[in-house]
Amino acid sequence: MSICIHFLPDDVLVEAEPGEPLLEVADRAGVYIPTGCLMGSCHACEVEVEGGQSICSCITAVPRDREKLTIHLFSDPSW
Repeated sequence: MSICIHFLPDDVLVEAEPGEPLLEVADRAGVYIPTGCLMGSCHACEVEVEGGQSICSCITAVPRDREKLTIHLFSDPSW
């Protein structure tokens, strides 16, 4: 069962499989998420999911318990 991922503010929709790495989904959709350490320590890849929770996209997979997921991208000018 695929999950619809909605990237904002770019308004990009993409289908993803549960367990698929979020950075790979974004890349496949043509959405740029900056990265640094790729281990979740530097928070360069931090995005906000619906509900206001911030996650590091480099260490997060598409959840299995949702039909859709909205991800708010923001950029830190220091990266």
